[in-house]
Amino acid sequence: MAASIESLLEEISSIEDPIEELQNLKTALLSIPLSTLRNVVSGQRLDAIFSLLYTNEREQTELCVAILSRILLALSPLHLAQNLPSELVAGLVHPDKTVKILALTQISRMMEHPEAVTEILKNHDVVREVIHCIKSEEISVAKEAIGSLSKLSHSKAGLDALFRSDLLNEIKRVMAAGDILRYRVYELVVGISSGSAISLGYCANSNILSQLLDELTGNDILIRATAIEMVTTLAHSKHGRQYLAQQGAMDKISNLIRGAETDSFSTLYLPGLVKFFGTLAIMESPQQICEHYPAFQNKVFEMALDPDPVMTGVALDTLGLLGSNVEGKQVLHKTGGKFKAVLFRMSQLASTGATEMRVRCLEAIAQLISLQAEQQTEDLLALTESWFLLLTDHPMEMIRNISTQPFPELHCAALNIFAAIAPQPWGQRLMITTPGFMEFVVDRSSGKTKEAKDAKFELVGALVSSARPADMLGSQNYLRLKTYLREGPYYVLAVATVATEGAD
Repeated sequence: MAASIESLLEEISSIEDPIEELQNLKTALLSIPLSTLRNVVSGQRLDAIFSLLYTNEREQTELCVAILSRILLALSPLHLAQNLPSELVAGLVHPDKTVKILALTQISRMMEHPEAVTEILKNHDVVREVIHCIKSEEISVAKEAIGSLSKLSHSKAGLDALFRSDLLNEIKRVMAAGDILRYRVYELVVGISSGSAISLGYCANSNILSQLLDELTGNDILIRATAIEMVTTLAHSKHGRQYLAQQGAMDKISNLIRGAETDSFSTLYLPGLVKFFGTLAIMESPQQICEHYPAFQNKVFEMALDPDPVMTGVALDTLGLLGSNVEGKQVLHKTGGKFKAVLFRMSQLASTGATEMRVRCLEAIAQLISLQAEQQTEDLLALTESWFLLLTDHPMEMIRNISTQPFPELHCAALNIFAAIAPQPWGQRLMITTPGFMEFVVDRSSGKTKEAKDAKFELVGALVSSARPADMLGSQNYLRLKTYLREGPYYVLAVATVATEGAD
C-alpha cells in the first residue's frame, strides 16, 4: 500500500484529468494508520497536490483538501514549519474557504508546538496572512484565524510578535476596515487578555483594550451592546476585573444603567449591563457589588416586573445567579417587600407564562431555595422555607402540577425544585405531609425521557443522602427510596407474559 501511495503521488502531476487517481490516493491514505503514513510521506514532495488545489473543478478541490488533511496530519508541526511555510501561506490566500481552513488548522497545530512556533516567527509572513484571514467573509475562516492567533499568544515569543512588532500594525489595519472586523479583533484581544495578567498587559499596552472601553459610551447603540458583551467576558478572570476596576469601567457601566431610563433605545443594551454586574457579583461578592452599585440591584427588580419577556428573562437569570450562594440570599432578603413582589411574579410566570419563561422561572427558584448541607443554619433554613411558601398558597401542588405537564423541559425543571428542597428538613416535612407525594417520587411511569429519569434519580438521591432520612421520611419510605436508588435511573420492571391454551 505504501508503494502505491508513493507512485500515485509521483504520477498525479502528469495526468490531465486526475480525479480518479485522486480518489484512489484518498482511499489508500485512509487505509493505513497515521504512524505508518508518516514514514511514507515524510520524504515525498507534495507540490503536485498543492498545485491541483487551483482549479474550477469543485470535486478536485475537495479531494485535494481531503488528501492534504490526511497527509499533513501525519507530519509533525515542526516538519510543516520547516518545509511547507510557503504552501501554507498560499492556502491562506486561496479563494476556497475549505482550503483556507485546511491551512489554518495546520497552522494551529504549529502554534501549539514550541519549536514550530520558533520556526514560524523567523518570518512573519505566515502570521500576517493569518491576521488577514480575520477579514474573511466566511465566519468559519475568521473564527479559525482568531483561534490560531490565540494559541500563538500562549508563549512570550508569540506575544512579542503580535504586540511588539510590525504585526500589531497589521492587526490595527484590520480593525480600521469596519465595525464587524473591529469586533473580531476585540474578540481576539479579550480572549488573549483572559489568559493571564501578563498577556493582558501586552493587550493593554497596545491600546486596543482602552479603545474597547471607549465603545461603552459611544453613540452607536448596537456597538455599545457588543462592547458590553466583550467587557463581560473580560470580567470572568480576576486580573481582568482588576484591570476594569483600574480603568473605571464599573462606574461607567453603573452610570449607563442610571441613564437607561431616559434612553428609548436602552432595551438593546440594558440586558448586557445587568449581566455584567451579575457576573461581577458571583465572581466577587454579591453584597459589595449591590452596595457599591445600587443601580444594578434596583434595575434587576424593575426588570423582573417588566412586561417585556427579554427584560424579565435576564432579571430571572440574574436573580438565580445572585441567590445561588449564601451571601446573595442574604442580600436579597434585606430588600424585604421588593423581593417578595418578585417571588410572587415568578410564581405567576412559572404557572402561566410561555414555556421558555416558565423554565427560566423554575430554574431561578431552584437556585434561590437551594442550600448545601453545611449551609443549613436555622436562619437560612427559615429563609428558604419562607421564600418557597411565598410562591403560592400551595407551592407543592403547584410545582407537582407543572411536573405532570407534557413538556419534558418543564418536568425536569420542576423536579429540580423538589431536589433543591429535598435535603432540607422543612422540605422533607412538606413532602411527607403532601398526600401522594412519596408515591409520586418512586413512580417510574412519569417522565419517559432520559433527562426526566435522570432528574427523578437526582431527587431520590437528594432525599436518601440527607441527614437522618429514615427518621424524617419514615423507614418504609426510606427503604423504597433506597431500592429505587439501587436499581438505577433506567430500571424497568420485567412483566412476565402468560400464554393460555388455545391462544393464537
